[in-house]
This record gives sequence, C-alpha cells and structure tokens, in this order.
Amino acid sequence: MTSSPATCDLCDAHKGDASGNFRVLPPVFRDFGAVRRFSGPAITIKCFEDNSLVKAAVDSAGDGRVLVVDGGGSLRRALLGGNLGAAAAKNGWAGVVIDGCVRDVMELAAHQIGIRALAAIPLPTEKRNEGQRDVVVQLQGVWVRPGDWLYADEDGIVVSATALA
Repeated sequence: MTSSPATCDLCDAHKGDASGNFRVLPPVFRDFGAVRRFSGPAITIKCFEDNSLVKAAVDSAGDGRVLVVDGGGSLRRALLGGNLGAAAAKNGWAGVVIDGCVRDVMELAAHQIGIRALAAIPLPTEKRNEGQRDVVVQLQGVWVRPGDWLYADEDGIVVSATALA
C-alpha cells in the first residue's frame, strides 16, 4: 500500500501504549524488494530452514497481505529467493518479512513487493514439508499474531493488533 502511515508517525501516536497491542521490531531487517513502504494484515508462518509453506503461501493470492515468516533467525538457509519473490509480487502480496535469510538479491530487488529479511545467503532450504501456518510467531523477540497489521517503511517495522489510520 502506498498510503501507509509513516512508522515514525505511528510510533509518535502510540509510544505510550502499554497494552502490547502496538509493537516495534528491532532494526535488524534489511530491505531486499523494490517497494520500500508496505503494509497489510499479517499471514504468519513458522518454519526452520524449510520453505515449503513459504512457497505454498506466495503461490496463493496475497490480497494485499503481508507474509510474516518466523524462520528462527537462521542465517544458514534462504527461505525466499527470486522465483518465490516473483510469485509473491505476481499474486498480490504487499510484502514479506522474514526472520531469516533470502537469496537471489538482484532478482528480489527488481520485484514490485516489499521484502525484509536479516541477510542474504546463497544456500537454499531442504524441502521437508515442515512448519506451521496461521500461528503466533516471534520475530527477534516481538510477537506477531495472524491478522495483526504490519507497517514497514524506510524507518522500520511496526505491528499493531488493529489497522491504524
């Protein structure tokens, strides 16, 4: 979405929130996609060095949602590459946020989608059909629930239990 509110403005408005409904992800995620600002409701996946569920998700209709992947912070295998990035963009995903790695960096940079991850590594995953979808996940110590709203821009990533104007 191009009309997303700026994360700094959201933080200014919600900095006193003690309910846990507004959360800020640590500044450890790098930008890999062509879209710098994106937002949408979260679809969650928890997997470790197996991107079978990531592939299934991006091959389906995104409808402006954000795929949030708890990859356990692994820096050993890439959970998203050029082909899956292309599928996510083609199928209408607003963005993908991965607590883990990506590959095919030059290809990802050309896709019209927001992509954030910890790092790049050329090694792909093994396909074991393991993982969980639509579960509460944790990215770098921050909880994300299915249906939470995620907002990302050049300043960072924030998550809210409800859509924010």
